[in-house]
Amino acid sequence: MKRICVFCGSSSGNNERYTEAARGLGQLLARERIGLVYGGGGEGLMGEIAHTVLDNGGEVTGVIPSGLIKMEAASSRVKDMRIVRTMHQRKDVMKKLSDGFVALPGGLGTLEEFAEMLTWAQLGIHHKPCGLLNVEHYYDNLIAFLDHAMGELFLKPQYRALIMVEHDPAKLIKRFKEYTPPENPRRWID
Repeated sequence: MKRICVFCGSSSGNNERYTEAARGLGQLLARERIGLVYGGGGEGLMGEIAHTVLDNGGEVTGVIPSGLIKMEAASSRVKDMRIVRTMHQRKDVMKKLSDGFVALPGGLGTLEEFAEMLTWAQLGIHHKPCGLLNVEHYYDNLIAFLDHAMGELFLKPQYRALIMVEHDPAKLIKRFKEYTPPENPRRWID
């Protein structure tokens, strides 16, 4: 694992544990010498994780669409900032730079970016691990939805299994290092 992409909020949310988790994951990445790829923001959880990695001697690459530079207050501390035109280009660059994808708490942008990486894994566009860092049970309802979708036969068990869920960042990173992607069938439905 050379780099892990982390999707998370440009806000800090209303629970200090979210910020603590971003800092904890940032410290772990720096300690493990795993570079961070993220959305380029300097505020909220995005800023926390990026600045923590930098403060601990780690490597950070930001990827931000030009239209979001002011909105997400691009971090002036991140020297490797890739500026792209569109959100789709952002995700494609993140995919190419990263060896895995983690979602910390966040809103629609976090969910959309993580969901696209999962979809690409399902389609075999990439073969990289995807995980939710379920801080304070933030993603419990999403996990319940995915289990429901599987029960209703809209999501095959092997694709539900693509989503690793952990409360502890060290356990999630360990699982990433041990990850073996599933074989992709030719048919998506039975």
